[in-house]
Amino acid sequence: MIPYKHEPFTDFTVEENKQAMLEAIEKVNSYLGQDYPLIIGGERVMTENKLRSFNPSNREETIGHVSQATQEHAERAMAVAKETFETWRSANPAMRADILFRAAAIIRRRKHEFSALLIKEAGKPWNEADADTAECIDFLEFYAREMLRLKDGVKVESRPGEYNRYDYIPLGVGVVISPWNFPLAIMAGTTVAPLVTGNTVLLKPSSNTSVVAYKFMEVLEEAGMPKGVVNYIPGSSRDIGDFIVDHVDTRFISFTGSRDVGVHIYERAAKVHEGQLNLKRVIAEMGGKDTIVVDAEADLELAAESIVKSAFGFSGQKCSACSRAIVLEEVYDEVVAKVKEKAEKLTVGNPETNEHFMGPVIDDKSLNKIKEYIEIGKQEGKLLVGGTTDEAVGNFVHPTVFVDVKHDDRIMQEEIFGPVVGIAKAKDFTEAIKFANDTDYGLTGAVITNNREHLEQARRDFHVGNLYFNRGCTGAIVGYQPFGGFKMSGTDSKAGGPDYLVLHMQGKTTSEML
Repeated sequence: MIPYKHEPFTDFTVEENKQAMLEAIEKVNSYLGQDYPLIIGGERVMTENKLRSFNPSNREETIGHVSQATQEHAERAMAVAKETFETWRSANPAMRADILFRAAAIIRRRKHEFSALLIKEAGKPWNEADADTAECIDFLEFYAREMLRLKDGVKVESRPGEYNRYDYIPLGVGVVISPWNFPLAIMAGTTVAPLVTGNTVLLKPSSNTSVVAYKFMEVLEEAGMPKGVVNYIPGSSRDIGDFIVDHVDTRFISFTGSRDVGVHIYERAAKVHEGQLNLKRVIAEMGGKDTIVVDAEADLELAAESIVKSAFGFSGQKCSACSRAIVLEEVYDEVVAKVKEKAEKLTVGNPETNEHFMGPVIDDKSLNKIKEYIEIGKQEGKLLVGGTTDEAVGNFVHPTVFVDVKHDDRIMQEEIFGPVVGIAKAKDFTEAIKFANDTDYGLTGAVITNNREHLEQARRDFHVGNLYFNRGCTGAIVGYQPFGGFKMSGTDSKAGGPDYLVLHMQGKTTSEML
């Protein structure tokens, strides 16, 4: 097999690529406002209750009206998924992998169209949308290859007169609850991992970005996925969330989202209900409060650039985003000055024209939460840059930097999920690592230094799932930097890594006497 390489990003300074994206945006514009059904067992089910999906850059623009599932729909989807599992679990793993390979090829051909939909429904700038689509392709390719690696199990020892095997078999019906911030990549990755390992799925995408998920369902169908393997049931968490988590036939839950919701799911999944035959497995990625540490022996230009890009890329709406920086006091003032200069140059606006570094935040709830934290930041430190919003047409927040805060202030401890970063001092590198670790989260982090001893100290002591040296703390690539975190960042599931598919399977030992 050809060695795995990640999908390349598009260079939009090339006129041909720019025009291709503009044409894709026009194509997406042509089907805005349509009604979208549920998909249960391959059947389209249109409901009276529909949720309006809108463009966060222009709240008046409707992306689509998405049918909402009730508990009755969820029960029906569960029954279909349970029945389909009995045949799908026995399907040739190579055939299941082929569906992913073909889906990757389809999305690669329609790459700009999917990116354009991400620009519209999620408010992503061109480069962020393109990276999201590329990551989707990467997940499809990588997990297909991983399934081919695992399909024959792993070698165990046999003694004279016996033959032993250790095989992986699927779990059953899984519930996938996907987020809005990577509405194609994470939604696709968390859906196809159980699919390719022989499980069946109830997919409940984020209400903010359900149209993207529907379009992905169409790709899976075109790629040859049998009816009932993935059942698309968008709906309110209040209406169906607890219902599908609690269901006796739910074998596992794959969740990406906030800490509070993740903990709630973890608690409910632990309860064994009457008739339940298995302890439920939870695969959870729940957010972060990610730190860039800047040493005295560092490239300070690189440090400032890393802080600004990691904090404000996609308006800080990444669980890996830099929302806190710890800078050694001897270089603190210089780093702060460079961050201020770079942050003030960033522009904010509708990403459709590719003229702005930052687009909107996703909705009113996010906007109001960020505004509340900006007020908290004003009480805890000094507002250096930003702190303002533009809400006339869309949900725009200007890049915001607070300085002279303490590492344990609220804006340095609580996940904001917006374009807000705080910068605090440390007297030496050991204290900086101590401060970096002093949060409930442990997802990503970065260290900017030219001191090899300090890099090795951080490798040993900086307690995060993804640690980067001399670069920003966002931008993990499938197969290159397996992604997942410690502490309250989740179950360290390491998406895009060699252990991820195994989370959707169970090991079976067979021993034959010869």
